[in-house]
Amino acid sequence: MIVFFVLIWIGALLLALPQSSTSGKSVGFLNALFTATSAICVNGLVVVDTGSVYSTFGQVIIMILIQIGGLGFMTFGVMVAIVLGKRIGLKQRLVIQQATHSTSAEGLVRLSLYMVLIAFAFEALATAILTIRWHYEWGWGQAAYYALFHSVSAFNNAGFSLWSDSLSPFVGDPIVNITIVALFIIGGLGYIVVVELFRKRSWKKLSIHSKIVLLGTVILSATGFLAILLLESWNPSTLGQLNGSERVLAAFFQGTTPRSSGFNTIDISSMLAASQFLLIILMFIGAASGGTGGGIKINTLVVLILATIQTFRGGGQIHAFKRKIVEETVMRALAVVMSSLVVVLCVSLLLTITEGMLEDHFLEVLFEATSAFSTTGLSMGLTSELSAPGKVIVIITMFAGRLGPLTLAFALAQKKRSSKIGYPEDHILIG
Repeated sequence: MIVFFVLIWIGALLLALPQSSTSGKSVGFLNALFTATSAICVNGLVVVDTGSVYSTFGQVIIMILIQIGGLGFMTFGVMVAIVLGKRIGLKQRLVIQQATHSTSAEGLVRLSLYMVLIAFAFEALATAILTIRWHYEWGWGQAAYYALFHSVSAFNNAGFSLWSDSLSPFVGDPIVNITIVALFIIGGLGYIVVVELFRKRSWKKLSIHSKIVLLGTVILSATGFLAILLLESWNPSTLGQLNGSERVLAAFFQGTTPRSSGFNTIDISSMLAASQFLLIILMFIGAASGGTGGGIKINTLVVLILATIQTFRGGGQIHAFKRKIVEETVMRALAVVMSSLVVVLCVSLLLTITEGMLEDHFLEVLFEATSAFSTTGLSMGLTSELSAPGKVIVIITMFAGRLGPLTLAFALAQKKRSSKIGYPEDHILIG
């Protein structure tokens, strides 16, 4: 928490400098703090336009913050320690284990190096592809810069764009769409899953974590794509104005981007209320544990679904892929979902008060709160109109969402105490 906090303030001080602005004047510390928090938390919500307000210096600072936030400061710490020839002891390995959501303390230094290698490899490949695609419009130098910025932003599920309408100009471009989608899906899977896929290359050999993440990703992506395609094809303001191939690409992009990427190729505020509510659900679920995305995570959702199904069947052992899921995992999943729901609802209530929203704008507020907490970065237009108290609320929400409710609770909790008293069992009516 302290390191994230310090990095955010360093980023805010740099972005508040006159050199970070195209006008030569400071954007204001609160706006700089909001942007730095959004970048470190790989969120993507912005109160000022990144491409037109921030200078190249400011944009590079944002890109560096996104990279640090996506990979995690512990990964960079391992790199620095190895370069300096420092020994990484057991205590440091346990901290790395928590930071990377690894189930074992073995091979963590190697995993950290793999994480850096994977991130840079995919970002470099995507930068090359997008540079070739965009050099016709802007020339090689400018195209390479745009490609690098959007590749880093996409792989780390940040959603920052140098264009005010995000990637809407490329709604029908298959190269841009497929490249960006591939980046944020791979980043959202998590490094542990990607490393396992490279090493084992067999479905049977994958861990239960990887199987659940991959299967859940396919199901959620397909559901989002088909739902957006069916709902928005009749909307003349979004998919209704596109031809067949563009419509499919736009539905695929917008159906997968709520998984925490934050980019958009169609106007979110022009979508049907049903589609917007679907995006809220997908944003709340988010990506996978150990990935660059946010939300309650796919793993959490799957564990609760399995526990619910088993309860309907009369109880018993909760299992998946012939592996038992321990009760502690189920309780943690329940704690994550409940605490996340409380945060989103409380933030929605506070924003409704601070922004003076009427009842017909509640979906817009709920969308903003969910996007901030799940570190997605999509918005229906409320972000740029936030008041000063609203900005502070969203900053805190992004910070809490990036750390995760369970991590935040562990960090703030006192040392675990085992009870010396055993109470008799009793029953409470449920349902």
